[in-house]
Amino acid sequence: MKILLFGKNGQVGWELQRSLAPLGELVALDSDSQELCGDFTDLKGITNTIREATPGVIVNAAAHTAVDKAESEPELVRTINAFAPGVLAQEARRTNAWLVHYSTDYVFDGSGDKPWLETDATAPLSVYGATKLEGEQLIRQANCLHLIFRTSWVYGARGGNFAKTMLRLAQERDSLNVINDQVGAPTGAELLADVTAHAIRTALQRPEVSGLYHLVAGGETSWHGYASFVLDFARRAGIPLKVLPDAIHPVPTSAFPTPAKRPHNSRMDTTKLQNTFGLNLPMWQAGVARMLSEVLGRSS
Repeated sequence: MKILLFGKNGQVGWELQRSLAPLGELVALDSDSQELCGDFTDLKGITNTIREATPGVIVNAAAHTAVDKAESEPELVRTINAFAPGVLAQEARRTNAWLVHYSTDYVFDGSGDKPWLETDATAPLSVYGATKLEGEQLIRQANCLHLIFRTSWVYGARGGNFAKTMLRLAQERDSLNVINDQVGAPTGAELLADVTAHAIRTALQRPEVSGLYHLVAGGETSWHGYASFVLDFARRAGIPLKVLPDAIHPVPTSAFPTPAKRPHNSRMDTTKLQNTFGLNLPMWQAGVARMLSEVLGRSS
């Protein structure tokens, strides 16, 4: 079996190169790939790539994820986040291939405090959220075999992330202000990649699992709670920090105005995924601690 992966150099794409390799022949592309087109602004090129590669599984880890920048370039974002996945879905349908795609909690308005179900009404607050929702809809309309995983608060040891930013600022400043009225579960790219590989193996045997799933780590926290966990871990690991534990101040979202609105409630119910695929999703602290061990070990 051949697997075609788009977005190989992103946080999730990087981990997918590892997790998908044992499943079959992996062709991994990024936007600047030369032999085959991986550029999601070139829809004809993407079509030709799929027709030339003839994969049994298409995995899309490419997206426009600069949430604030998206507000000023909506057509570009729509092409990458909606039209390109729609093309993937049409081609998957044509050849009876599976399509794996990642979406986001930003399809919801972030109201209330209950974990979102796959069946809950969507109401995105931003261009990013609206285009990701349109991408989901185009995939479903194509009626191809698909796994859509909605996730949130994604991080990886590779590249920049919230934890690394907090570590840097804590070494530079005496105090930090961190948002405490947005709640979700930090979810590792490694976890997403491993669950994806497991789900693909299941899907190839059981086509009836085709559909939409919520996929995040267990538990919940605020950005303030996340930052406090990261800095406490670093402190116990012997990393010198300027900021003291009582100088990490909780503040509302309104303290940091941004072009794009963020959902306050990013909790997601993963019962459907866990029951369908027979999985247990570990608590968010386990993945963050593992990532920090890798990052701090590398920097020390």
